[in-house]
Amino acid sequence: MSRPIATYRLQLTPGFGFAQVAEIAGYLRDLGVSHVYLSPILQSTPGSLHGYDVTDHSRIREEFGGAKGFREMAEQLAAHDLGIVLDLVPNHMNTRNDAFWSVLRDGPDSPYARWFDIEWQDGEVTLPVLGDDTEPVVDGDVLRYHEHEFPHPGHYRLADWREGPGYRRFFDVSSLIGLRAEDPEVFAATHEVIFWLIGEGLADGLRVDHPDGLADPRGYLERLRARSGGIWTVVEKILIGGERLPADWPCEGTTGYETLNRVTGLFVDPGGKRPLIELFTRLTGEPADYRQVMTAAKREVIDLFFGAEVDRLARAAACDPAAVAELLAAMPVYRAYVVPGEPPPALSVEIVERAAAACSPAVRPLAEQVLYGSPEVIVRFQQTCGPVMAKGVEDTALYRWFPLSCLNEVGWEPDHFGVQVEEFHDYCAAMPPHTMTTLSTHDTKRSEDVRARLSVLSELPEEWEKAVSDWSAQVAFDPHLDYLAWQNLMAAWPISADRFADYLLKAAREAKTAISWVRPDPGYEEGLRAFAEAAVRLPVGEFTERIDRYAMTNSLGAKLVQLMMPGVPDVYQGNETTDFSLVDPDNRRPVSYPRVPASAWDAAKLRITTQALRLRRRIGPAAPYTPLRADGEAAEHVIAFTRGGTPASAVAVATRLPVRLERRGGWGGTTLPLPPGAWRDLLGGGVHTGRVPLALLLGSSPVALLERNDL
Repeated sequence: MSRPIATYRLQLTPGFGFAQVAEIAGYLRDLGVSHVYLSPILQSTPGSLHGYDVTDHSRIREEFGGAKGFREMAEQLAAHDLGIVLDLVPNHMNTRNDAFWSVLRDGPDSPYARWFDIEWQDGEVTLPVLGDDTEPVVDGDVLRYHEHEFPHPGHYRLADWREGPGYRRFFDVSSLIGLRAEDPEVFAATHEVIFWLIGEGLADGLRVDHPDGLADPRGYLERLRARSGGIWTVVEKILIGGERLPADWPCEGTTGYETLNRVTGLFVDPGGKRPLIELFTRLTGEPADYRQVMTAAKREVIDLFFGAEVDRLARAAACDPAAVAELLAAMPVYRAYVVPGEPPPALSVEIVERAAAACSPAVRPLAEQVLYGSPEVIVRFQQTCGPVMAKGVEDTALYRWFPLSCLNEVGWEPDHFGVQVEEFHDYCAAMPPHTMTTLSTHDTKRSEDVRARLSVLSELPEEWEKAVSDWSAQVAFDPHLDYLAWQNLMAAWPISADRFADYLLKAAREAKTAISWVRPDPGYEEGLRAFAEAAVRLPVGEFTERIDRYAMTNSLGAKLVQLMMPGVPDVYQGNETTDFSLVDPDNRRPVSYPRVPASAWDAAKLRITTQALRLRRRIGPAAPYTPLRADGEAAEHVIAFTRGGTPASAVAVATRLPVRLERRGGWGGTTLPLPPGAWRDLLGGGVHTGRVPLALLLGSSPVALLERNDL
């Protein structure tokens, strides 16, 4: 079992399975990663392009090559000194599976009834599938309704599709039913293939999807650690602001969203906050206060999607559903970390009590139950906080409030403009040494290079305002959406009208201001496509070309910082070169290998990625991190640090806020004190010692990567 040093995330699809992964083993090894990090591998819905809708935990997905194909892939990867990290989905599975069919047929007497988090009503479970007046049809032992099939007869009640289901689900997706992973029998059955692969030496690490949905994440991770032999494990835990992963969760850390956002923030100028918010409010009519928008969005999604969850929690707490909805909307995080039978942590008490203080007095008794009440109330409340945050913030508020949309990422707050260098150093000093870091994932709203372009706008708010005004005078559609459209059109340029329209349709549906997924409007959607087609014909690309030298500085700097900072760096597929993708499914398009640079930006990014990953293999993931501080008038424009003990073995240097740096005339006499010894530049050549002028160290490059030359 080898602990990952650096990973490469691959999205498996029916067209890109285990055989295709094996074919690029040599390329990935040369790139410098130590492990391939795969999307879920278990049997899922036929044709699924993501794999988070598992249908059978006992089988490796046949569309990818099955168990035989997995073993052959693993052998090929091992021959190139590459291990495998697996993606687990313990919280839920697709409702179309044999176990749930048994439950629908036999009810609470089914041997699988304990698998699922069901609220039985008179021995029946509610299934929200009815969408029209069509009568279900009996076909032998099967009841058919459009594409749906159910046992006939059974222990279920068909209900309107807008009604909540009689079971816990993933967010608002009724086709994904919650699993009771806290049950030892369920845990064993749903992890048997994973533990077999670990036991065979075919997997070296695990990523746990959506731990906030679990009844007891800490207990789950304890069982996982014990059964897996202590394998390297990270969790997809969304942390808000300064929130940190609980120290008693037995894992190496998170999948890196909190790091992604802080790295992005390094390249955002706080000085752009006021003019960009003023521009946003003038164009959209939205308020300047993000918190107001966020709270309203959370209340709205509770009403729209989570009535069943609120009612179930209200029954458990014997309180008014309105109190439940009010407290859920006020919660600022995805989980409060309260464990039934244990005194709640002081921070958890503070979070819940602060949320309750923002509510009506009727909420106070519920807050007490959430902290000190029955296991049912404590657990249900925490399992509902995550979906409300995800749908209310990620999938609604971030599509309504977007003065600078590179800040609109999972786990970040879009009114938080910029991260100071010292703040970033402090963050790195407290990082778990083996946590994952990343810049792009299959779930990010925008790829890292789209964000790099958008970050430049924080330094050019006046120029950006003029450009948007010019474009808007020629093409306009929906004031609630147009400004988001211009940002993403510029930052994803060049982009086809179809790709751009698909993005805008998703953005409009998520925002829920004009249309939504459940409230379509063919006229609006036709108008939106016409807007997209007209917008891409405007000279938006000319603005992109003008800022790309600055965006390239941001992109390369962010890449170097992420690859060299503490943690296990992940490279999302294709992002060793430039990638100008938007939200899924745009960011899950097929990637061709090997990556061949098509521009100077591509070539520089690939070289930085390769050199940094290879250096990480030489210094290891847990090498100490020490800030380096520049001296001189342009010191704020550099982030620099060493990795390694005494003596240090690597130095990373990146330029930040390049527009302001250029306007002040460059580096001037600003210098950077290197640690003792001779330092070889892995990117530009040459050897440096002592206190080095940044103008000399960087030359025309925005970054430098140095390795100790005399060890």
